[in-house]
Amino acid sequence: MTALSTVERDAIATLSDAPMLAQVQDWAMINSGTRNMAGIAAMAGKLGDAFAVLPGRIDLVEPTPVTSVGPDGTVSDLAHGKHFHLAVRPDAPVQMLFTGHMDTVYPVDHPFQALTFLDDTTLNGPGVADMKGGLATMLAALKAVEASPLAARIGYEVVINSDEETGSASSTALLARAARGKVAALTYEPALPDGTLAGARGGTGNFSIVVHGKSAHAGRNPDEGRNAIVAAADIALRLSKVRGPGLAVNPARIEGGGPNNVVPELAILRVNFRPASQEEIARAQAAIDSVVATVAAEHDVRIHVHGGFNRPPKPIDPGAAKLFELVKAAGADLGLAISWRATGGVCDGNNIAACGVPVVDTMGPRGGLIHSPDEFLIVDSLAERAALSALTVLRIAEKGSL
Repeated sequence: MTALSTVERDAIATLSDAPMLAQVQDWAMINSGTRNMAGIAAMAGKLGDAFAVLPGRIDLVEPTPVTSVGPDGTVSDLAHGKHFHLAVRPDAPVQMLFTGHMDTVYPVDHPFQALTFLDDTTLNGPGVADMKGGLATMLAALKAVEASPLAARIGYEVVINSDEETGSASSTALLARAARGKVAALTYEPALPDGTLAGARGGTGNFSIVVHGKSAHAGRNPDEGRNAIVAAADIALRLSKVRGPGLAVNPARIEGGGPNNVVPELAILRVNFRPASQEEIARAQAAIDSVVATVAAEHDVRIHVHGGFNRPPKPIDPGAAKLFELVKAAGADLGLAISWRATGGVCDGNNIAACGVPVVDTMGPRGGLIHSPDEFLIVDSLAERAALSALTVLRIAEKGSL
């Protein structure tokens, strides 16, 4: 390590006592798939115990009500777990936001439930990188900051939501409230195995388009029916033609129908959009409105559109560029080469950036093959990335800004 002050060296030295690997192993053995309410509650309890070493107030925040469209076309409430929130020194002159998620993509009945060391430095297991490892990294970094005389200069909020893997619909409002007045934010999605960070991100939108037709006998009086599946397929084909260099469109599934001798009266089209800019969101929304109106008229069906663009695109604006450069400089002083590149993935960093707060959203440990049974964590990177976070935060505290 070079170019570190005594204060910075002393803070980083405390990381040697941080039980990050033990925490990852403990937390990863809890199945906290987004829809596993018992697992989410157990994970929230573990986080409450672990983060209690920090000053401030811990709350478990009720999720914002969210609805979803079922395979029968009805709209119903969707259960979510509570979100973890910690506020520390809200009156300090410098305010930051730290975010992560306690949920994983592995449901309670998923066969991937065990931890395995692939070698001395590589741990395979559900959520070890995404993001039980990130949560342990965040906590260790904040403990290091609290051990520093600079701690009094900085206040912060920590939000660890229970629904990031399904789009953060029940926590977006909480994230927006927590982002107010913050000079910067760090989110603990995993870095790539070589340490590369995510830079600019596209946005995303998910829609369920419900088509109500009219049933009829497929042989005796088919013309009296209105085929909802044909209409849904027409919508899918028309929307797929809207795609372009700045907009990916993926009609993913059509549900509905029944016996071969009945004209189907109900169909639900599930479709995902990936816009690269706000302009592409506007273009996509206009296309949805136009296509739905056209198909409704041509097929004589009723159509209801459920959903929206839940993750805005995240460009590298001047504020984000300054934060990235600060992280890069901190990395250089720790002997780490930090780089970043654009990605098609989305996360809560998108929503934070939309609030006007600079964010680096891959401050977690190095890992890979996430969302699969091959997910792995590079164990040595826990301390490495905790040091990177701690040094970044201390320098923001010292400067009072980016």
